[in-house]
Amino acid sequence: MFRRNLIVSRRNLSGAFIVTLASVLVASCVQIPLGNRGGPALSATPGQATGEVLGTGTVRVAMLLPSSATGNAGTTGLAFRNATELAIRDFPNAGIQVVIYDTGGTAEGARQAAGTALREGAEIFLGPIFSSSVKAITPQARRAGVPVVAFSSDPSAASPGVYLLSFTPGNDIRRIIAYSASKGRKSFAGLLPNIAQGAIAEAAFRETSARVGGRIVAIEHYELDQQDIRTKATTMAELAGQIDALLIADAGDAVPLIADIVTNASANVAQQKVKLLGNGQWDDPRVLNDPDLRGGWFAGPDNSGFSAFARRYASAFGGQPPRQASLAYDATVLAAGLVRQFGAKRFSRSVLTNPNGFSGIDGVFRFRNDGVTERQLAVYEVTGSGLRVIDPAPKSFTGGGF
Repeated sequence: MFRRNLIVSRRNLSGAFIVTLASVLVASCVQIPLGNRGGPALSATPGQATGEVLGTGTVRVAMLLPSSATGNAGTTGLAFRNATELAIRDFPNAGIQVVIYDTGGTAEGARQAAGTALREGAEIFLGPIFSSSVKAITPQARRAGVPVVAFSSDPSAASPGVYLLSFTPGNDIRRIIAYSASKGRKSFAGLLPNIAQGAIAEAAFRETSARVGGRIVAIEHYELDQQDIRTKATTMAELAGQIDALLIADAGDAVPLIADIVTNASANVAQQKVKLLGNGQWDDPRVLNDPDLRGGWFAGPDNSGFSAFARRYASAFGGQPPRQASLAYDATVLAAGLVRQFGAKRFSRSVLTNPNGFSGIDGVFRFRNDGVTERQLAVYEVTGSGLRVIDPAPKSFTGGGF
């Protein structure tokens, strides 16, 4: 059995970028001021909170994290808590008070934490992280009319009023297929894992291919074992004379294994007459440093934000943050920015689903009415010793993208 990495996506914060983030781009660049601006209080000062409190503002924001969970869940919860503190440090007068409520990493724990947060006056939930926990708190949040900005990457957890500030599968597929078509490569085949993520990738693949005038010659699904991968990859190599792009929507060790098989079995692939295409999970040293994948294209978040954020995080807390920690930072700044700009309407559906979106560490994003996030992504080329940008992420939703 090969080792498979299920990281959803990858990836700096200079002084200039903080200014951009502080603006939290909305409504065709309407600025959301933060900091020492005057004006009346937005609500009464909240009462005593049972969780850890970060910030001294008058609007209570609940952050639901698996703080007491063991293993990776607890480690992730701590990193998200630290990223939240970093955001509060950057904008100490932003008008919010973030309370950390412990879910224990379970659905029932999330339900109990959400109930406590609602009784203590929370106006918006940031988190939870896990899909089952998001689904568990949705009925409570909906009854209370409190929006949720969660961190799960499972699109089935999204719904009106429950928004996923995450790297959901599908965005990267749409971006890379549209880019491939723009370069004249429109005859596609796809090799996808036989899991839920593969089904989401296939739906985005089919929809985008049709939209850009492409043609899908074949799609193969493989089980998560080496023998089935070898069999399906060999089948794909036999189709290389009929296609000019092959989508491999997976991560970890599976992608180099597939690339090795199809490259050695097909001169068309080896000579890049067939371009190998990937998703955001390709941002992995096992992929980026593989010679068989040199010249391949994939879509992922803009890299210009996370590495500097990670340096600041390491300076503050003594260790490198997990990739998804930027989500907690962005969620906190988003809540603060909406409070400053929109007053009583700060967390209304019309504000949260503004079609012009927001700008964060990982680039421009917006919430759809169904709760799923759309992100503007960059296109990268694998060099065999890293990656390079070949098409930058659009800076808005009016200037292109998928």
